[in-house]
Amino acid sequence: MTVPTAIDVHGARRRLEPHVPPTPLVESTWLTGCRRQVLLKLESVNLTHSFKIRGAFNALLRLLEAFPTGAAPVVVTASAGNHGRAVAYAAERLGLAAVVFTPRTAPKTKRDAIRRHGATLHDQAPDYDTAERDAHAFASACGGTFISPYNHPDVIAGAGTVGLEIVEACPQVGTVVVPLGGGGLASGVGLAVRAAAPRVRVVGVEADASTPFTTGLAHGAITRIEPRPTLADGLAGNLEEGAMTFRIVQRVLDEIVAVSEQQIVEAMRGLAAEDHLIVEGSAAVAAAAVAADREQPWPGPVVALMTGANIDFATLLGVLRR
Repeated sequence: MTVPTAIDVHGARRRLEPHVPPTPLVESTWLTGCRRQVLLKLESVNLTHSFKIRGAFNALLRLLEAFPTGAAPVVVTASAGNHGRAVAYAAERLGLAAVVFTPRTAPKTKRDAIRRHGATLHDQAPDYDTAERDAHAFASACGGTFISPYNHPDVIAGAGTVGLEIVEACPQVGTVVVPLGGGGLASGVGLAVRAAAPRVRVVGVEADASTPFTTGLAHGAITRIEPRPTLADGLAGNLEEGAMTFRIVQRVLDEIVAVSEQQIVEAMRGLAAEDHLIVEGSAAVAAAAVAADREQPWPGPVVALMTGANIDFATLLGVLRR
């Protein structure tokens, strides 16, 4: 697969314009202090309540361009939940058949939405890595097209449109803080921001429980880790062998930090209490990193990406009651 560029991000925006509206950029009451302004990019209110709709729609639209007379293959993907929901939604809108593999631990709200959009769901894998292997095997067996949630040029380019919107809405932005799982969002946003505003600092945030980039970059190559349970379920798991996001992230991010489970909980509570914003753990890592950086803050204004809001109600109540 060809590694995407900033030009591909601009192409994705033109492609997505009829399908995916821009999302708001609002000031955070909880995070803004006297030394800097902090803005929240609310991908949590996007279609399917996640930024993943951008990459999914872009990839499926590109697939249809390759089959202008119809007969497009079945779309197959693996997901911790949000990408699967986005692929299911986009496939439903575009008249494509979709098959989604998730771990059995994926939040019920995400699995229910995948079914609701008409996709076939396989949700019995013990973890994300197994779901990804199963999805690859299924796609090979049935002649389907596998759409990775992160290791796919069209998914990366679609996700990068978030970066274009940030720079255009806030030309004076100093730092962009991006949740970092498989690296598709960080790669796309990094490519877009580096091209549009090279002075801006781009920071990726992993959960302490799953650090494939921190570990891999320390070893100079993709390195297998053992992810632990985390509220940031959408960020947990290993990278595919040869994942293009590994080298892109190495090139476009200025820094990678990790946050603890307690910091994620505090961020979810702070955003709910003061900004009246409900986000899932995978989104809260960006706010958690900004909160932890108050002593020696990154250049402002700081934009933290709120990447999704698909959290089970019981999990949310548990966090708020802690």
